[in-house]
Amino acid sequence: MPIPIITAPSPPSDARDDPGARRFITPGFGVGFAVVVSLFFLWAIANNFNDILIRQFQKALALNRAEAGFIQFVFYLGYFLMALPAGIIMRRFGYRAGILAGLGLYAVGALLFYPAAELREFAGFLAALFVLAAGAAFLETAANPYIVAFGDPARAEQRLNLAQAFNGLGGAIAPSIGALFIFSGVEHDRATLDAMAPTALEAYRASEAQMVQLPYLVLAGVVILIAVAVAVVRLPDIAHDTRGGTLAGLKSVIGVRTLRWAVVAQFFYVGAQVGVWSFFVDFVKSLSPATPERDAAYLLSISLALFLAGRLVGTLLMQKVAATRLLAGFALANIVLTLVAALAGGMVAIGALLLTGFFMSIMFPTIFSLGVRDLGPQATLGAPLIVMAIIGGALFPPAMGLLSHDILSIQTTMLIPCLSFAVVLAFALAMRRKAVSGG
Repeated sequence: MPIPIITAPSPPSDARDDPGARRFITPGFGVGFAVVVSLFFLWAIANNFNDILIRQFQKALALNRAEAGFIQFVFYLGYFLMALPAGIIMRRFGYRAGILAGLGLYAVGALLFYPAAELREFAGFLAALFVLAAGAAFLETAANPYIVAFGDPARAEQRLNLAQAFNGLGGAIAPSIGALFIFSGVEHDRATLDAMAPTALEAYRASEAQMVQLPYLVLAGVVILIAVAVAVVRLPDIAHDTRGGTLAGLKSVIGVRTLRWAVVAQFFYVGAQVGVWSFFVDFVKSLSPATPERDAAYLLSISLALFLAGRLVGTLLMQKVAATRLLAGFALANIVLTLVAALAGGMVAIGALLLTGFFMSIMFPTIFSLGVRDLGPQATLGAPLIVMAIIGGALFPPAMGLLSHDILSIQTTMLIPCLSFAVVLAFALAMRRKAVSGG
């Protein structure tokens, strides 16, 4: 499943006849490759910290689920609005400039958590999240195609899957980090909160809000260090378009049916993924009220660890099984698991929802790759459109939170991800038919 976005730089003339020149990583770019791979880890941390923030802000800011769901709305709105500008900027100024801009925005957004916690205003946190997400949009728009440039184009898929595995690693450990450093371990039920004196309640909520300050300050420091590394390490020098023509290029790629299908499938997949993980802690607490928040967060980490395992297993399976067939199988598995989660009870439902992480693993990169594989040079404009489909992650959590508050239970809202995985299955089957017919 090659991704014809950009090509690797040619090796020196004295190395072109050397079989070792067509390597997984072009000699001299190993450190640069490691630095770019770290970006996959970074945006996974940001994405999956949100799942902890949804629960934390319900305590610190007295939000209900629907209101807390706007954390994901604003975060993925930042992705939606900034993905295409990121692609245009990188087309004009190059990938290094785009990555540095993304890291700068990411660091500023993380730093803004400190004053937002002091003010304890939800709008301040949402503004910080939007800026951080804008930076993550730059990173994701740049890093997925740029990975192709680091070695033999024939091995590009292997490099992308390796990089995406680090994204899975970041996602797997983020909830545990959040559980340790964002969750205080202090939990009060509604009766206890109602019985508190106003000054005691205010002090409790202020303390809970300030729990986010140190983790995000540390995250900002790490991002700044990586930005310094990006500025100084050797990276592939990819020619970029400085002549404009962006509007005509967009019209051209939008006319490609495969790309349009991929955008729709990615919209529903990301909506399902974010919806499941955003309310996973609440889901566990609703079915097992005695389970502490930290234990529920650790269960979420297990689901994300399965996501990483699924990505590694899926990469191996793709050597024998067509990507479209594997995607269809994984989508079907998650349709069944989300049905069980929505309709069963107790640990059976929790276990089913936990297992969805394994089968979500290959969906984003596989949909992405299938969507851009026929675009050739225009993939630099097609890729941001697929990244923009991440807006599904902005819309699903508030909708699920609202439904769980007024109409359905948090458990039965898992029927929404179930329907979304059905769309992914339809996409996989359509791409399978296209491949078989040679169309």
